[in-house]
This record gives sequence, C-alpha cells and structure tokens, in this order.
Amino acid sequence: MKKLLFLLTLITSIFSANAQKVYTENDIRIIPKPSQTLIKTGVFQFTKDTKFVVNGDFQKDLANALASKFEAAAGWKPEATTKAPVSNFVLFKVDPNLKNEAYVLDVNPTSIVISAKGNVGFMYGLESVRQLLPEAIESKFAISTAKWEIPSLTITDEPRFKWRGLMLDLSRHFFDKNYILATIDRLAMHKMNVLHLHLVDDQGWRIEIKKYPKLTEVGAWRVDQENTSWNARLTTNPDEKGTYGGFFTQDELREIVKYASTKGIEIIPEIEMPAHVSSAIAAYPELACFNQRIGVPSGGVWPLTDIYCAGKESTFEFLQNVIDEVITIFPSKYIHIGGDEATKTNWAKCPNCQKRIKDEHLKSVDELQSYFVKRMEKYINSKGKRVIGWDEILEGGLAPDATVMSWRGMKGGIEAADQGHDVIMSPESPCYFNFYQGPQNEEPLAFDAYNPLSEVYKFDPVVSTMTPQETAHVLGGQANLWAEHIAGPKDSEYMIFPRLAALSETLWSPKEKRNWNDFTTRLFSLLQRYDYLGINYAKSAYLVTASSTADLANKQIKVELKNEFPNPDIRYVLGDKSIDHHAVKYAAPIDIKETTVLKASLFQNEKPVGKTYTDTLVFHKGFAKKVKYLTPYNSNYKGDANTMVNTIRGSKNFHDGQWQAWLVNDLELIIDLEKQESIEQVSVGTLESQGAGVNFPIEVKVFISDDGFKYRQVGKITRPYAVNAVPELKDFKINFQKQNARFIKVIAGNLKKSPKGESSWLFVDEILVN
Repeated sequence: MKKLLFLLTLITSIFSANAQKVYTENDIRIIPKPSQTLIKTGVFQFTKDTKFVVNGDFQKDLANALASKFEAAAGWKPEATTKAPVSNFVLFKVDPNLKNEAYVLDVNPTSIVISAKGNVGFMYGLESVRQLLPEAIESKFAISTAKWEIPSLTITDEPRFKWRGLMLDLSRHFFDKNYILATIDRLAMHKMNVLHLHLVDDQGWRIEIKKYPKLTEVGAWRVDQENTSWNARLTTNPDEKGTYGGFFTQDELREIVKYASTKGIEIIPEIEMPAHVSSAIAAYPELACFNQRIGVPSGGVWPLTDIYCAGKESTFEFLQNVIDEVITIFPSKYIHIGGDEATKTNWAKCPNCQKRIKDEHLKSVDELQSYFVKRMEKYINSKGKRVIGWDEILEGGLAPDATVMSWRGMKGGIEAADQGHDVIMSPESPCYFNFYQGPQNEEPLAFDAYNPLSEVYKFDPVVSTMTPQETAHVLGGQANLWAEHIAGPKDSEYMIFPRLAALSETLWSPKEKRNWNDFTTRLFSLLQRYDYLGINYAKSAYLVTASSTADLANKQIKVELKNEFPNPDIRYVLGDKSIDHHAVKYAAPIDIKETTVLKASLFQNEKPVGKTYTDTLVFHKGFAKKVKYLTPYNSNYKGDANTMVNTIRGSKNFHDGQWQAWLVNDLELIIDLEKQESIEQVSVGTLESQGAGVNFPIEVKVFISDDGFKYRQVGKITRPYAVNAVPELKDFKINFQKQNARFIKVIAGNLKKSPKGESSWLFVDEILVN
C-alpha cells in the first residue's frame, strides 16, 4: 500500500512539473496592444541553451540587449549565433513586403521567428517578446522562481500613426545627456519614435553654436531663484551673472542622435523664433528691435515682448547661421521653429519692422510674422529640411510646406489639414504632461490643469468631422512636458509615466482594438516592469478622490468616492480603524454627521494599493450658520452661499468651487451662531500659491460680540510675507480664553501687492469655530 501511494505521488508530481499553463488573450499584456494576436497551443521556454540567430551588428546588439536581461534576472545568458540550430532559437527574418515599422512575431514551442522589413521592425518585435516574458525579466538580480516562458502565438503588428512623439523642455530646467539617453530607451520600449527637444526658450539656450559663443556663455545661465515660485520670480538684472543652467555641446548632441537612431527614434530639434528668445537677446541685444539689454529670465515671462526684430537683416543672418550649425548635428527631416505666443507690440513701434511691412506690402504685424516664418522656411527648405511650427504659424498665412503642431486644441490642426498641410496633434488636453494627473493635494507641483491617465487614453489625433483627405494629413500625435515645475529627472519621470503608456496605445493600436477596461488590466503588468527598472512613475491612477456636498437642512455631509479605473474596488473606514483590516466596501455616498476621520483606498487582491486617501471632516459650532460679508468676495471665486461654514475644505486647486477670494481687499465678515455659545478658538482656512498671485493673509484678527453691535477683540496673528515656492494650505488658528458669544467677526489682511508689484489674492475656504 505504501509503495502504491508513493507511486501515485511520484506520478502526480511529474505531471504537475510538466503541466503547461494554457494561455488566453487575457494573458497577453503587451502595451501598446498589437494589431492582431492569435493564441496557439504550447509555450516556448527560454533556457541557457537558447540561441539568437542574427545577421549583422544591429541584430546582434538587439539580441545581446535581451540576453543581458536574462543574465541578470535568470543567471544565464543566451548566445548569439549566425546559424540556426534545430530548435530552441530566436530568428530574425527579413520580409521586404512588410511596412517599415511592422513586424510579425511567430512563437512556437521550438522557435521564435520575428519577421520585419528592417531594423526597427525587428526591435519592436523583440520588445513584444520582452513584454510576453514575466515582469521579472526586468530585474537586476536573479529571480529563482521565475518561469521564462512565453505562449505560442502569432502577432501581426504595425503602428496606426507614423508620428508618435514626446517633447522634453530642456530650457526651463536642464536635463543632462544620461537622462536623455534613458528616455530614449523608454520611448523605444513603448514603440514611440520621435523625441522632440525644446532647446531654446526665454529661460535658457541649450545648444552650443560655435559662431555665437555668448548664446551658451550668457544665454544658458540664469540667476538662481529656484526657491521661489516660477511665476513669482523677479526680473533679472542683466549685470547679474547667471549660475543656474547648462547646455549640450554639439558632440554630446551628436552622441544622443546616434544612439536614438539605434532605437528607431528621430530627434527633432526646436529652435524658437520669433518669440521665446529672451536667452538669445540677453546674449546679443542687437537681435531685438531696440537693442534692449535684458537678463536671462529666471522664471515666467508674460507677455513675450522681447522678441527677434523682423526688420533687421542681421536677425535673419543670425538665424540662418544658427540653422547651418543645427543641421550638421541633426539629420532629422524636420526643424521645429516654434512660432508661438509672440507679442508684437515692439514690432508695431520699431522703425525697422515698419519699414519691412511697407517694403514687403504687408498689412499688419501678423502678416509680418507670416513673412518671418515663410522666409525662414524657405531657407530651411533650401537645406533639404522641412519646418514644423506651433499652430500660431497659421496667423497671417501659413508657409507653403510647413507642418503644424496643434497645441491650442485641435482647431489649428483641422484648419491646417484643410489647407493641405501635414499636422501633428498635440492639444493641451490631454497631451500636456505638465498638467496634474491626480488631486492637487496629493501631487507634486504642476501646471494648474488636469490631464489624468484616463483622459490621455481617450485621445485620438483624428477628429470625426475630418474628411478622408484631411485625415491623410494627420501624421500622428505627441505629448509635451513643459518643465517650469520639473526640476530633475525623477520629477520628469513622474509626469511622463504611465501617461506615456496610454499615449503609446492611442498612437499605435487600431482604434477598434482600444478599450480602457482592457488597458487597465494590462497596465498593472507594465507598472511592475517600471518598478524593476527604477522608473519613478506616478501612482495617481490608484488614488481615490472624494467629492462632498453639504446637506445643511439635515446637518450632514455626503461624501462620494471615485477612482479612475473601471468598476474599482474602493473600501473605506471611519474613525481610527485600520484600512488594512476593517475596510468596508464603498457602494454609495457616505453620510457623515459628526467629526470623524475618513480613510479610503483602492483594493487589489484584498489589499490596499496606492496611497490611502485621508481626510478629517470637522463639524464645528459655525457649521451651517449665517454669514454676513462686510467686504464682498470676488465674483470669479464665490464658492457657494455656505462656503465659509459648510465643513467642506478646499484643495490646492483653487478652481474647485470651495474657495472665496478677495483681490487686494481684506476679508471682513460676521458669523451669527444664532445663540450664545462657549468658544475658545477660531481658525481661518487659507491657501497660498504665489505663482498664481495667491498669498497668505499678513494678519488675522478675531472679534466677538453678544449683540452684534459691540465687538471686543480676542486675538490677532501677524505673519509677514515669506517666499514660498509651492502651493500650501494653512489654517490660521487664534486661541483665546473660553467665553460666551453669539457673533464672531473675522478680518484677514490682504498682502495687497506682491514683491513683483502685482495685485494679491486672498483665498479662504472655511472659518471653523470651536
């Protein structure tokens, strides 16, 4: 009997060891989703004896890149060879009938064959193999429990759009060569093929031009005001030496371009004109209309009046010389010339510009900008290149062969396509990755707008109203990461990932294959890869958000919980309970009638994931009482009738409807408690966002009264203005000896004027009485 039991156990263990997982399409977690996938029977097992069959250096380098991952994660490294063995190999097969970026991946139990027309297709095919492997393939350390197999299948794949891009702003904050090279690797991983480098802007000139050394000696450096909010920074004295910045030498840029070419990525340089060029004018004042001396701005500039003079021939000579050096570095088909946001007030007053308008029979400064762009386009075309510009280049008439990058929505792109021009769609919403991707209270500082992951996924470069002829002019789409608030590589990664994954699928995959629910299930696998790769990606999509409404009649608050993912498993607790052990599944808005702590989280596999949402809802003695305003709030920020006493707190997003605001004026109001109450503290909830001109009060005073006529002061706080680089929420608490009162008067002093001389805002969301 014992022998029989032993034999049965042995047979069972043998069958278990040899049992293969049966794969379904739900197990294929490739992003971007392939055009066609056919699952077959069986698996291909990578082992130390697996061979990569290569022909030429490029295929060998591709094979070695994946083999090196096995070396780290599995402890053995497959070899590259030029002759195929009988089985257990990966083969690159040339198919001239495929399109340039297309590939066919055929996986069988004995071999993997990647067919492509050329190098880029082979690379994309191998990237799909990489994503079919367990996430642990990205590990830098050996994972003994991993099973290095992929399912037998056939993938036939090609991109929907030819332009799949990302723009990095290197002017507002400079990023070194190593970060650019790492970004190139990550673009290739997502099957993206364009990296647009914004090399010139007001705050820094980032490319070495040998004929004009001051562009980098002066223009690449600004006075360090990094401790101050971007738009609150003071005007730079041109005599003060800049110390913050940097630039790329031409050799460094050539190295970047060469490396990108091995990853199928085209580097597009942007040399701004005629505006966003304060850094150039700081170096060479004669480029401006009135030879004005300026410093390189340390922060935000608006309006952009310091622009190139369109009336001087020397301006065009300068730009042509710059372009001559640029094209020796970048073999790209395109040169981006910007062309956006030019304020032409100096052109209207400049004798040289007015003479140009007269001599060229132009009607306006808008037509002068068109002349400027067309002239530079003609020169760039003569060098065998094509021009790209932001959609403002449409104003006054579009240059003949220019490509429009549409950022102010899709309208400019539609207009350009209608005129027969190629278009790259890059609308602010949802393609600006410098916008917030989660609740502002939980996110690092960003531009005051919202582009969450789910909105990026909805993006489509083709507008439904376009004709087939117009659609044919849409090259694709692009994300832009403007860097006013992006100080370093980790900040940049956070804003790019995982939104780049969503964008990659919208630009690569067939429209009919795209599905948000399906994407989110595949995304979790990609996020694990990011973890292994050390990418500082945003977990914003995990976050639970809350929206509250006050039911004053019933003295309660209703809290609704949401998450970006479809059918999320949100759970919550009230009070001091643990979210890990006592969470209740959220099914409907929560009624809250007393002061409590609310904690909520997205759950996966019965565990909370991401950051736990935590909020304290305070029911104070002023809740739902009457408020009389002695100074009216601004009509642009009026909250609702009960904003000051509804217990609902405002966020760092001062457009959330929970704030009342005063411009220059002080806040002065009275709360009627309706009866005598014993009180000992009044707290004024405020916001500071100095870049938006919002400042904390410089003083807060509290008075109380029994009859509403005679008031006595019970407390005062003074707070001098202090530089603050980030938005901040703060309660100004005034404590005093406990006493009875019915009426409370609060006066909060406005800063009036910021150090830049701009009118100051005062924002208040709640006055708590305890």
